[in-house]
Amino acid sequence: MPGAPAWAAELPAASAERGAADDVMLPAPTPLTAPQTLYLDVTLNGSPRGLLPFTELAGQLRADPPVLRQLGFAAPDGAPVALDQLSGLVMRYDASLQTLALEIPLEQLNLPVTEVGAATQRAPTASASPGALLNYDVYASHNQDAGNLALTTEWRVFGMGRGVLRSSQLLRTYQDGHSDWRGESVRLDSAWQLDFPDNALTLTVGDFFSGFVDWSRPVRMGGIQIGRNYGLQPYRVLTPTPSFLGEAVVPSNVELYVDGLRQYNGEVPVGPFQLAAQPGISGTGNAQVVITDAYGRMQTLDFAFYGTQQLLAEGLSDWSAGVGRMRRDYGIRSFAYDSATVGSATWRRGVSNRFTAELHAEGGGGVASAGAGGWWQLGQAGVVNASYAHSRRDGLQGGQWALGYSWNNRVFNLNAATRRTHGNFQDLGSLQGALPPDVTDQVTAGASLGRLGSLSASYLRLSYPDGDDRRYASVFWNRTFSERWSAYASFNQNLDDNADRSVYLSLSASLGNNRQSNLAAQRNGDRNLYTVDVSQPVPGDGSQGGYGWRVQARQGDDGTGGLVEAGWLNRVGRYSLGAARQGDANFAYANASGSVVWMGGHLFAAREVPDAFAVVSTNGVGGVPVRLENRVIGVTDDDGMLLVTPLLSWQRNRISIDTLELPADMRADRVDTLVTPRQSAGLGVSFGLRRTRAITLVLHDAQDRPVPAGSQVRLPDQRSATVGYDGEVYLEDLPAQAVLQVDTDDGRCEVRVPVSLAPGSAALRLGPLRCVAGAGP
Repeated sequence: MPGAPAWAAELPAASAERGAADDVMLPAPTPLTAPQTLYLDVTLNGSPRGLLPFTELAGQLRADPPVLRQLGFAAPDGAPVALDQLSGLVMRYDASLQTLALEIPLEQLNLPVTEVGAATQRAPTASASPGALLNYDVYASHNQDAGNLALTTEWRVFGMGRGVLRSSQLLRTYQDGHSDWRGESVRLDSAWQLDFPDNALTLTVGDFFSGFVDWSRPVRMGGIQIGRNYGLQPYRVLTPTPSFLGEAVVPSNVELYVDGLRQYNGEVPVGPFQLAAQPGISGTGNAQVVITDAYGRMQTLDFAFYGTQQLLAEGLSDWSAGVGRMRRDYGIRSFAYDSATVGSATWRRGVSNRFTAELHAEGGGGVASAGAGGWWQLGQAGVVNASYAHSRRDGLQGGQWALGYSWNNRVFNLNAATRRTHGNFQDLGSLQGALPPDVTDQVTAGASLGRLGSLSASYLRLSYPDGDDRRYASVFWNRTFSERWSAYASFNQNLDDNADRSVYLSLSASLGNNRQSNLAAQRNGDRNLYTVDVSQPVPGDGSQGGYGWRVQARQGDDGTGGLVEAGWLNRVGRYSLGAARQGDANFAYANASGSVVWMGGHLFAAREVPDAFAVVSTNGVGGVPVRLENRVIGVTDDDGMLLVTPLLSWQRNRISIDTLELPADMRADRVDTLVTPRQSAGLGVSFGLRRTRAITLVLHDAQDRPVPAGSQVRLPDQRSATVGYDGEVYLEDLPAQAVLQVDTDDGRCEVRVPVSLAPGSAALRLGPLRCVAGAGP
């Protein structure tokens, strides 16, 4: 019977011939087999999808719509769907292994986009130990008419809570002509800074710069400021990163090449994927995504992109708000502030990866100003920015608009910006008499000419309300001829004064052994100067120290002269001294800089500490080499201490010690560690070096046989050790008159060690000692 259900074949023939009106009870229809639920191990285009439930009915596999959607099929709610009815699907069902392999074209699936790229590092937890630091810089100079001695200091106190208290000062004594020496001192900046790294926020109480954007001017203030500080999360990517899309038919390996350099290598599952490029790419570039599937087939996708550091990634915001009073006579008077209370607020947000919005407002002392702007990425065409601000002061109003554009690739770059005011535009800086310029124009263009070097040109115009209007044009060129030779040339012209121009030419050569020479000619206006010098620079701060020097000879319209200079660097400071002569004028100078640190009850002298540092302790063991990022940074002193600087704040810094030269009985709790200090603070790091008391015991059982190898020895302090061959066991730092418990296959026994070892004593061997049955737990 075509179309009849399977159970109809089981009906008796007579029953099948009866009409509906016959009073006969027919048996209820029952299927030949009942539905069976199976949990199968599923792969989709070779990608594992785990155990999923299916229904088997009369040899046909069916799946509920939620299961199909989990696999990536577009399945509306309703009854289970037979897999053999899905168009384009090829399946292999192995009943013995309970596996189901599905193959289907990707266009028939609705798979989520897999985002891959460089893994974002989790921000480490930073800490600080109590302490204080003083940076100092001493500079002395003298000529035939005057002398000068200046001391610049910065001190910090840290480790008491999350904050850092800091202040800087300038102390100076000088002689003008033949007058007596006079002295003066001035406080520069003082502030207490509290950081909240989890929220990327910083609170500052004291002196600070107001927040600003490209089209506003910052001012020095004293008061309170709070704002976003992404420096507390250095592993976070702030700018938009180029993304590249592709799809994998089967599980594949994917590689990203940017301008020929591999930036990423990893695995992707079946389906579409989005690959993010590494941050730090600026300007136009070319990328290739190479997909290699499980069968060795290779596919290459080419992309062009434009990266920029001027925008915030979508969803990120950067802001600050401060209130206080503006500083006056900075560097001259210590506590001079305006009487008016002012405030400033700035906000930036990545509305999308191609647009960042900006707002800025400031006011106080009769001035109110506010504006808005934004940055737009124009695809491959570069980045454009625009803004407008409006101000009001004493009934007078004005505005300022700005427009800018930038573009670069690996050969050319162009930056242009203009800012114009109209009416009586004023900002907070105007309260101190520094009116903003009416016109600011700036254009810079450059090109990399390959073997011909690099060429750049710039134009600058500044026009102020008092009528001062200045325009300058400059051209720069440089070329490296080989590893040893390079040349540089520049030309600067005041476009409003033909006589105001300068030309500079130089030729540099490397003499080997870190020595350099330079020959230069310069013309300023109508005056010429020729110089030749040879130098060996002082090693950088990352080195153990060393010496440097410089010798220069001069000839020009101002007379004949020269310069001699020497400098050196050691673990506790940087020093230099020199003497110069030009015509009949003589000049001599000397400089010394460094720091003094107090932490953990110890005082240290070191080079100037710009940021964070660590104090390493080896528990009184001196002469231990200490490494920073696998580079020897110094050895511990007689007290087992070493100041390690500089460290990167809020980032992981690897510090390790070298124990190869230590005595055999010396142990360390650890030999390397990752430390994360807070900004401008110090951190104590202990490696727990100690001398051990070593002893080898020979253990026998009640029958005077060696305790079997593998038996476990438990010490009173819950440490354990394993018995070796011949009943021998090696122990360190055994307590005096210790009772050891020994677990063997035959049970537990106890042994008493009748001696104690002094720290640093020679290794001892005892035994055989009898292990007798004990009551132990």
